[in-house]
Amino acid sequence: MFETLSEKLTESLRRIRGLARITEENIEDTLLEIRSNLLEADVHYQVTKQFLARVKEKALGKEVTPGISPGQQFVKIVYEELCELLGGRSEKLNLKGFPSVIMLVGLQGSGKTTTAGKIALFLARQNRKPYLVPADPYRPAAIEQLLTLADKINLPAFPAKREQRPEEICEQALKTAKLQAYDTLIVDTAGRLHIDQELMEELVRLKKILNPSEVLLVADAMTGQDAVNIAKEFEEKVGISGVVLTKLDGDARGGAALSIKSVVGKSIKLVGVGEKLDALEIFHPDRMAGRILDLGDILTLVEKAEQAFDRKQAEKLQKKLKEKDFTLEDFRDMIQQLKKLGSMQEVLSLLPGMKSQMKMLKNLNLADRELKRAEAIINSMTRQERANFRIINASRRLRIARGSGTTVQQVNRVLKSYIQMRKMMKKFKPKDLERMLGVRF
Repeated sequence: MFETLSEKLTESLRRIRGLARITEENIEDTLLEIRSNLLEADVHYQVTKQFLARVKEKALGKEVTPGISPGQQFVKIVYEELCELLGGRSEKLNLKGFPSVIMLVGLQGSGKTTTAGKIALFLARQNRKPYLVPADPYRPAAIEQLLTLADKINLPAFPAKREQRPEEICEQALKTAKLQAYDTLIVDTAGRLHIDQELMEELVRLKKILNPSEVLLVADAMTGQDAVNIAKEFEEKVGISGVVLTKLDGDARGGAALSIKSVVGKSIKLVGVGEKLDALEIFHPDRMAGRILDLGDILTLVEKAEQAFDRKQAEKLQKKLKEKDFTLEDFRDMIQQLKKLGSMQEVLSLLPGMKSQMKMLKNLNLADRELKRAEAIINSMTRQERANFRIINASRRLRIARGSGTTVQQVNRVLKSYIQMRKMMKKFKPKDLERMLGVRF
């Protein structure tokens, strides 16, 4: 996300890091470069102008913090102002009332229906009881699409009919939610290819019926500055409480994310970062600013690790390592846990300074394929072979290679990696293992 903007800003700031002192003259060129970078990223002209004015004022009027160079201080100022530009702080969903109602609005094609499913899954994992409501009887298969999504994530949805009016669907869904004790209603409203009076009037009527605690505009990040204009229209005519930006994992230039708060006055609350239904994140301005400036996002990496690594499996692995009993089956389990973190490229992009190195790391996709291949090879082994690698002789290696669709050389590489990992694990002290696995004994 924001790859081009990130590269250009990082390069512009790299040249200023070594400054012995900050003056209006020696930061002028950098400010002009940053201005160009932001405008190319489709950031609103007025937002860019105000951003640069604040950076310049702070850079020239602030004393240098002890322990850091003037150039580093300038980068720190840019980072802080970028955080403010993106919204300042993350905002949680406002889930008041019983049931709490989240009303999703937006143009057709922005990803409302998929986002409804993502939010439902997101809330279900927080032990809430969401109820999906397809209130778009106009678009062909819109109702069926949401009902299919609900079935896929094993969550309930109101069985709306195409002949029903949106107002009728919402009234009945509210009654059902109260009777069935669903605590959150997620309403997927109709969209249009463009904003029109009829759509806005319908949304106002639905808002009156639902009395939602959240009216979230779902906007496509790929549309850039148009997303900001759309947000302004919906805010003026319907009233929104926040924004969900979709397709932030694509090659979005960044203009929408960097302009919405300043122009519309509403925060981005959630972002879609992939096609899978669990690819939805709370929007953290400080973390996003860190990613854009290649300062890393360690907090997100830690959260991903906490979600990916199962505590019971970690404890089991800890015990096995203490007993010097790390088998190929355990090696496979570790590979599966690593895959849950995402691709190698996604993981490395969250580390400080890695974005600038990504182009040189051409074998990242190869590394992902190697993990999948290693898992397939271990799965092709018998239980006895996974428990005792020493019995895997030449004929067994040939059989494993055929069973996994690989070569004997690839099987040998996996076994070599496992043996090296086994040796390394034996050297770990209990405290090292506790830190690595996140468990305490």
